Amino acid sequence: MILNQRSEANLAGVHPDLVKVIRRAAEITAVSFIVTEGPRTLARQRQLVAIGASQTLKSRHVPEMNACGVACAVDVAALVGKTVRWDWPLYERLAVAVKLAAGDVAVPIEWGGDWRSFKDGPHYQLPWRDYP
Repeated sequence: MILNQRSEANLAGVHPDLVKVIRRAAEITAVSFIVTEGPRTLARQRQLVAIGASQTLKSRHVPEMNACGVACAVDVAALVGKTVRWDWPLYERLAVAVKLAAGDVAVPIEWGGDWRSFKDGPHYQLPWRDYP
């Protein structure tokens, strides 16, 4: 799979290591996906917290929150044909590919679906400990 133009545009301003992971995942995944969000403004993050789609203002999506000054997180959406789908099993399968891709390019990654309290299947980020 090759990332579409919208996905590539949404990767602008994302840490190059995370971009490598996502591009490699696109090459090896059996689940097609698009990148729906990379960098976010703090105002956008506030909106997402207000509607319950996020639980923190200290988001890896917000470049100002990261010492490197770029976004260290992306959100993706699984595609079946040309339709975005939110079925959890698709995100579990996609996570396998993203984690394999991270290993291929030697970049540590965290998946929001592995979190205990707030499962966020579309979310991938670089770990705070490795990328403050």
